[in-house]
Amino acid sequence: MFASLHIATWIVSALTVFGVIFRPGRWPEWVFAAGGAALLVVAGLLPWQEAAHGIAMGTDVYLFLAGMMLLAGTARREGLFDYLAAFAARSAKGSPQRLFLLVYAIGTLVTVFLSNDATAVVLTPAVIAVARAAKVVSPLPYLLICAFVANAASFVLPISNPANLVVFGEDLPPLGDWLARFALPSALAILATFWILRWTQRRHLVGATRTDIAIPALSVGGRIAAIGLCAAIVVLLTASTLGFELGPPTLIAGLVTALAVMIGERSNPLPLVREVSWDTLALVAGLFVIVRALEVSGLQTTLIDALQGPLNAAPDLGAFAAGSALAFGTNLTNNLPLGLLAGAFTTAADLPQRVVDAIVVGIDIGPNLSVTGSLATILWLTALRRESLDFGALAFLRLGFLVMPPALALALLAVLYQPWG
Repeated sequence: MFASLHIATWIVSALTVFGVIFRPGRWPEWVFAAGGAALLVVAGLLPWQEAAHGIAMGTDVYLFLAGMMLLAGTARREGLFDYLAAFAARSAKGSPQRLFLLVYAIGTLVTVFLSNDATAVVLTPAVIAVARAAKVVSPLPYLLICAFVANAASFVLPISNPANLVVFGEDLPPLGDWLARFALPSALAILATFWILRWTQRRHLVGATRTDIAIPALSVGGRIAAIGLCAAIVVLLTASTLGFELGPPTLIAGLVTALAVMIGERSNPLPLVREVSWDTLALVAGLFVIVRALEVSGLQTTLIDALQGPLNAAPDLGAFAAGSALAFGTNLTNNLPLGLLAGAFTTAADLPQRVVDAIVVGIDIGPNLSVTGSLATILWLTALRRESLDFGALAFLRLGFLVMPPALALALLAVLYQPWG
């Protein structure tokens, strides 16, 4: 009886993840996540109390996402990203290679301090506009930066990717420990991704770009948003250093920045509500319920019994294997549900630190293989389509096979053999 219920739970969970990734009928992702969670409760596969517990487990992640959406959305609305992109185009002085480097640098900074989703959502439209204004041979190299750096730079800091909060949960390392463990792997991943991506796009980086790009003047709101972002970064780094949860300070920073802009410009407060992607929060909450159902069904215990011993017996080999398997696995399941499951596993199991670090690296950088790997890449594709642009899934996969594995291998080797590890 119990075995059949557990199998039914696994089937519903698998179908839910399938729906989130492939969106049959083109329905939004959150519909499948929330629908699958509701079905588990209605069918008696998961008590409603456990479902509520699953939703509550994601509180810090919801607050973090909402705060980052407010910060990034306010900066976008006030033209801060358009300003940065135009500044990069003017600073390139007619060189497409220099423009590529500058856009990559800006994309790295946005990812590091505002999370990978912000790079996909708010930087991509700005890069499209500036690439057109600069009359580049092809906007493709610069747009691919927004997709690939969003994952490659997503473990520089804990705030660089919501998946980091998911994997570590309450065990999120303080900032000093985080940097000691991930600074070198992150640097290698960012540099490897840059050089390989630039090499693959070299035939598009020819000719000269326009040098008379108009840099838009920052409004009062834009200047306030820039100050708010800098202040928010200081607050979040301080909170991370002290080992506090990142959700509450992120939300407070987002609210204060958005309200300061509205007061400074005496604007309507309603756009504040629209900056939060409520369907994304519903998607994450639904996935937390799915993961809780898998835990209750005994899947987590089964994984611990099967993997904890081998991972502890051969930690180096286990770390490399676990990081690699999860990196490729993100492209089958998307890194958000897989990150939630991996987070539950790493929290409950007794694992060597290098294994946990390798799991984070795999979850974060693995999605650079395909368009289904992460929410950030899916959002990037959506941003392209809004501008009547597209990049095929097969073309992304071919490029991903060149870009992702070397960056992953270097990052994992750094996790294992960094001098201070």
